[in-house]
Amino acid sequence: MANAQASELKGQTALVTGATGGIGRAICHSLASLGCNIIIHYLSSTAEAEQLQADLRNQYGVDAYTLQADLGDYDDVRHLHSYCAASHQPTILINNAGANGGHSGTTSISEVPIEDFEKTWRINCGSAYLLTQLCMPFMEEQGFGRVIFISSVAGFTGGVVGPHYASSKSALHGLIHWLAGAYAKKGITVNGVAPALIEQTKMLPGSNEELAKKIPLGRLGMPEEVANTVKWMVTTPYVTNKVVGVDGGMFPQ
Repeated sequence: MANAQASELKGQTALVTGATGGIGRAICHSLASLGCNIIIHYLSSTAEAEQLQADLRNQYGVDAYTLQADLGDYDDVRHLHSYCAASHQPTILINNAGANGGHSGTTSISEVPIEDFEKTWRINCGSAYLLTQLCMPFMEEQGFGRVIFISSVAGFTGGVVGPHYASSKSALHGLIHWLAGAYAKKGITVNGVAPALIEQTKMLPGSNEELAKKIPLGRLGMPEEVANTVKWMVTTPYVTNKVVGVDGGMFPQ
């Protein structure tokens, strides 16, 4: 990471969805360490969002704001963006929020009703699409932007959560490839990170000990390891159109 490139990020505003989970929180700290102001999106964890806001302000001296929205509701997504557009337009968008529709470790497609499939897709892919669509014009005006989608190794392999989750994450990969090609000459890079079995997340389908046996490295990943990959993508303008697995060697890319 070149210092000159990192210094250019100071004062930029980053919107991180699902920011109160382990990965989202680590990403907020990583970007704030670069001098970015942070918009902390959350669904229901008000106390955690306010604590994160205080931590970012105190530790890094950046501005931090909290915004509640249900990403299962497209009107909420529009309201979230409207608030940002009024005072804190992001040039860095981290589409991190995700859901499993209440199903994990699914072994039969019949276990996931179409309603749960559609709700999972809406949160994991549809709202990320809409929020990107709404944020992109300002990035174009600035001639600078970073869009990163937090996917999952399930988007490569099918994973262990279920068909609803895997298909919503793999859909992000196609979206990344299209967006990256369309906006590369406009100063906007678009990438994805595909983690697997990361500690301190809410969707782990089993105990840490049992899950660690599935990983070649023999341990779960840490949120900071995902955040470091995001930081690399944000600070390296020559990297675009990539989906990078952070999975302890589960999937050979």
